[in-house]
Amino acid sequence: MPLLNHMKEHRARLGLNQAELGKLAGVSRQTISLIEREDYSPSVTLALKLAKIFGCPVEDIFEYLEEERK
Repeated sequence: MPLLNHMKEHRARLGLNQAELGKLAGVSRQTISLIEREDYSPSVTLALKLAKIFGCPVEDIFEYLEEERK
């Protein structure tokens, strides 16, 4: 998947579990888990909300990798 993330590290830095982060971001614990496992790409709104919670630019959390063309 071309969208990598560093959410687990940022969440750990703040000492939050997935449920607590979900509550702060207005989503479920399951959504946070899916994002961390890179099984779900968040909306732009959610990505910006997470960046605000973590106190960092969205690019510090999410990293887009171009897929190679065949």
